[in-house]
Amino acid sequence: MAPSSTRPTSRDVARAAGVSQAAVSLVLGDKWRGRVAETTAERVRQAATDLGYRPNLAARNLRLGHTRTVLLVVPALTTEFFAGVYTGAARVAAEHGFGVVLYPSPEGVGPARDPFASAQAALDGVIASSMAADALTAISGDQLPLVMLDSDPTGSLGAATVNLDITDGVRQVTDHLLALGHRHLLHLAADVPSWTFQIRARELADHLATTPGTRLTTAHAPITIDAARAATEAALTTPGPRPTAIVCDDDKLAAGAYKALRRLGLRIPDDISVTGLDDLALATALDPELTTVRLDAELFGERGMQALLAVLDGREPEHGDIPVQLIPRASTAPPRPS
Repeated sequence: MAPSSTRPTSRDVARAAGVSQAAVSLVLGDKWRGRVAETTAERVRQAATDLGYRPNLAARNLRLGHTRTVLLVVPALTTEFFAGVYTGAARVAAEHGFGVVLYPSPEGVGPARDPFASAQAALDGVIASSMAADALTAISGDQLPLVMLDSDPTGSLGAATVNLDITDGVRQVTDHLLALGHRHLLHLAADVPSWTFQIRARELADHLATTPGTRLTTAHAPITIDAARAATEAALTTPGPRPTAIVCDDDKLAAGAYKALRRLGLRIPDDISVTGLDDLALATALDPELTTVRLDAELFGERGMQALLAVLDGREPEHGDIPVQLIPRASTAPPRPS
């Protein structure tokens, strides 16, 4: 007898569990809550395990007209942050019988060639970073069920948005520096036309403005170490009082600031403090180790995938931004008395 003819079927699972095939479909499709008792669901899962049953996804996909494939659109993978987002999204997807295709936008921003003959035929949905919105438009991903990451919830293209609480992260950094006594800050801002960086700049300026006697200077740079070094050098060699702390939009920008400060003969944190945002592996490779804000990239990806699954299932996605945490390290200290 051919092996395929002995493969357990959903009818076998239903018979072993003492339930209907409809109940088996609900349980194994993870749609049983509120429709099947929890004890029954557990009995179905146990019967499926005992029989070695695996749903025939290819046949089910053909019947439903779905590929159970999701596209994750992100900037070019120049840091491990978006690799973490992918890991989290793929973990949740696998638990629900979905696959995730990773699509990095060339050079991080800008239009990209459509990798599919027809994205709408090849995909069930899209999760996209607002930093790769141009690539999303190029593949008509905004015409599919869509969840946006790092995106303005009031003006998003997506059916749902998932955000880290970046504004709170900026507040934590600002409060940390103010508590140390800093009053003149240089914002090394990412030169990327993205909502997430716009709100960082706005929150820093607004929060700093609540403390009298503060001053904010801004320098812009693409997210590369060389560009950050050049922008920092230019900002610190202009006439006028020197900032006592540099607030960087990204840990990679902070690494560039470190290089600039060493070239200028300035010590961190004795002469000037530096903060980042991401808590990449780079943060502890720098000397001194970098004070930064920890963003949980894997949880970000998990929540993005959970939101898309909810959209596909007609449910309301979970609300609320993902908390972030300031990690104080040796790159910040009170300013030197003037």
